[in-house]
Amino acid sequence: MVAGGAVLLAACGSDGGGTSLPNDLSIVQRFPGTVLVPGELRLPISLATQKGVLTDDDATLPDTLNARLINADTGNVVADSLSATKHDNNIPQPYWPFIVTVTEPGIYSLIVEGGPDTGAAVQVVDRKSVAIPLVDDPLPPFDTPTTSDARGVNPICTRAEGVCPFHDITLSDALSSGKKVVYLIGTPAYCQTGTCAPALDALISLSKSTGDDVVFVHADVYTDDSAENVAPAVRAYNLTFEPSLFITDASGTLRRRLDAIFDVDEVNDVLSALSG
Repeated sequence: MVAGGAVLLAACGSDGGGTSLPNDLSIVQRFPGTVLVPGELRLPISLATQKGVLTDDDATLPDTLNARLINADTGNVVADSLSATKHDNNIPQPYWPFIVTVTEPGIYSLIVEGGPDTGAAVQVVDRKSVAIPLVDDPLPPFDTPTTSDARGVNPICTRAEGVCPFHDITLSDALSSGKKVVYLIGTPAYCQTGTCAPALDALISLSKSTGDDVVFVHADVYTDDSAENVAPAVRAYNLTFEPSLFITDASGTLRRRLDAIFDVDEVNDVLSALSG
């Protein structure tokens, strides 16, 4: 459900050398275009050709990509010497998440080293115009479907292996537990980007090592297996894309939102920072 664009890329910067990349390479934006607000932005991208998103089976991909962010209206450089490390733990599609701080709404361009001058468009909007939960706000409680109360959603989890272990309690109960909360909204079976199933698998793997101070909750996107009717959990947060991962501190305040694509390492890094 994430709308992402692609821009042609002529060459890529790498810290390791020895890359072997196709000539028709492009950048794929893995971030939503209408919910970014001033502050720290997470701008994940992938590499692709006309055949689709590249994996390590297709080419020797760079360990790092370099970029800069400019204001598209003024041409001023907002951030130079940006660097993103490849993430591909527990997921089939590698990605590079650029992290940059932007202080004002506007249109920006993420220009990857070796790519076109136009770069990838980044729209930053006023915080008041965004309806989904935002970082530093309390995460709104919601009574998500559980194994004991499906709340009209069937199936409550479309994971191929069966219901995942994150449906024991509602999000509301998790947020009142006094523990960090990791809340995933995504549909493993019907995700158009193909990232929801590996995202859920990554969280299941991570949950086995995080201890008792983190509560994981999952809500699927549709009310039934026709994949036509959006579930109440999606409407409650005004989401227009998936997957989206919300990570709170022990007080229930949203500290990081990972949209569209993430791996177990990135989630673990966020949780580790919250423990510090």
